[in-house]
Amino acid sequence: MKRTLTYFFILVFTLFFSINIHAIPKVIPKAPAIAAKSYILIDFNSNKVISENNANMPVAPASITKVMTAYVVFSELEEGNIQLSDMVTVSKKAWKTPGSRMFIKVNSKVSIEDLLQGMIIQSGNDASVALAEHIAGSEDTFAALMNQHAQELGMHSSNFLNSTGLPNPDHKTSAKDLAILANALIKRFPQYYKWYSTKEFTYNNITQPNRNKLLWRDSTVDGMKTGFTDDAGYCLLSSAKRNNMRLVSVVLGTDSANARAQESQKLLNFGFRFYESHVVYPVNKALKTVRIFKGSSQQLPLGVKKELAVTIPRGQYKNLKPSINIDSPLVAPISQGQQLGKVEIRLNDKLLSSSPLIALKTIEEGSLWQQAKDSALMMLE
Repeated sequence: MKRTLTYFFILVFTLFFSINIHAIPKVIPKAPAIAAKSYILIDFNSNKVISENNANMPVAPASITKVMTAYVVFSELEEGNIQLSDMVTVSKKAWKTPGSRMFIKVNSKVSIEDLLQGMIIQSGNDASVALAEHIAGSEDTFAALMNQHAQELGMHSSNFLNSTGLPNPDHKTSAKDLAILANALIKRFPQYYKWYSTKEFTYNNITQPNRNKLLWRDSTVDGMKTGFTDDAGYCLLSSAKRNNMRLVSVVLGTDSANARAQESQKLLNFGFRFYESHVVYPVNKALKTVRIFKGSSQQLPLGVKKELAVTIPRGQYKNLKPSINIDSPLVAPISQGQQLGKVEIRLNDKLLSSSPLIALKTIEEGSLWQQAKDSALMMLE
């Protein structure tokens, strides 16, 4: 009898202990201290902020400004207004622009593709001004385009006055805004993002290396841009992808070129070590098929309009709890894209993310007979 009771208590204790251990979320240590005026680390898939400090503070961005310059140029390429092969005549202003340069010559003709690589890889201020003038007629007008795109992206702490990042007291952005910009550029222009991982570029028989030291130190880093002025300090916007997880790090206002790389590496390593990213529901994939009343079709696939991703502590994926809530009854006509419910993702009862559930196709009204029959069925339900 004693032995039986002992086994019973051991079994109960084991079950209780295992259940409670399973329910306890993993402990995430505090993020490392970062020696910078401001910084942010976000998950590319979910946009979740993993770590930040003064992320909304407007600061001088130095040459990281050129990421917005590139975004505008890429937009013009996408819209067909310009081509990579177009030749740009270099103005005297572009040629004389101080700071880092790709050494283009006044009145020479340079392709947009070469200018983009000279700006992205060599951080050429001359290339930035040449592109701005070619697209908008003047750098001031181009800056207005930059601000227009910034507002569309939700970069509310930004005000761009030039294409280069050369000092101006009113030329500002923030770590959060730069993270928003980086995410948008990588998602929208993957065909051009590849240039941000290029380690060197040669133009006019002059070879210059990419100033992003992480490209040599960490094989998972594939972008993006450095910056330095006396006002801004040493800055680095970087992105890395390990397995299926991409992180974007922005570190602004460090003391040296080496420090900006070290502090960025700290953030990236912390994020990859303690978090994981999952796309739970992809875009335009049927998550559920539901019954439609009074329609030309009785079946309607439902999905999400935007990719639904989550960032969670490592090892917690099995504890995710998705739920699909559907408005009912669903009666035709229904338009493609119409919201008909919502999807929620929870972890240990905490809401991580939610998204509208939408119709993936249009269902027109059915015949009078179908409508009458379904009216009777709805009364019985």
